[in-house]
Amino acid sequence: MPFLDTLLGKYLMTFVVAMIPVLELRGAIPMGIAAGLPPVAACGVAILGNALPAPLVILLARRVGNLLRGTKWFGSKILWLEQHAHTRGRLVKKYRLAGLVLLVGIPLPGTGAWTGALAASFLDIRLKNAMPAILIGLLCAGAITTAVTMGVVHLI
Repeated sequence: MPFLDTLLGKYLMTFVVAMIPVLELRGAIPMGIAAGLPPVAACGVAILGNALPAPLVILLARRVGNLLRGTKWFGSKILWLEQHAHTRGRLVKKYRLAGLVLLVGIPLPGTGAWTGALAASFLDIRLKNAMPAILIGLLCAGAITTAVTMGVVHLI
């Protein structure tokens, strides 16, 4: 029996997929449910996996960006990333923590814990303030994604 077919393998796969930028819990929850996990369990594991990288992103994004900005190849990419974070961060800048909850909590492309953590880092929102907002946003996004996935499953 392959490892990913075991219960532990399904949980681990859901957890790891949720850590991947862009996919995050929007991809992990449907995948976990499709693998046979209970919806609440898939949602919970995906939220944990998606939340894990956020503190590191908040703490290290600016430092790594500053180091790489001076390089020829990474300089333009860092500039684009900072502009993207500031563009996405308008909502956060205007409404601060409530904006961060909305940015993370609406499960659309370009939103999520990674984007929220980048916005928090570039807008100088402290980790102790940003993480509760990101976690609340992940709970909202997880509930929405799970509900939509279950609605689609019932239609099929």
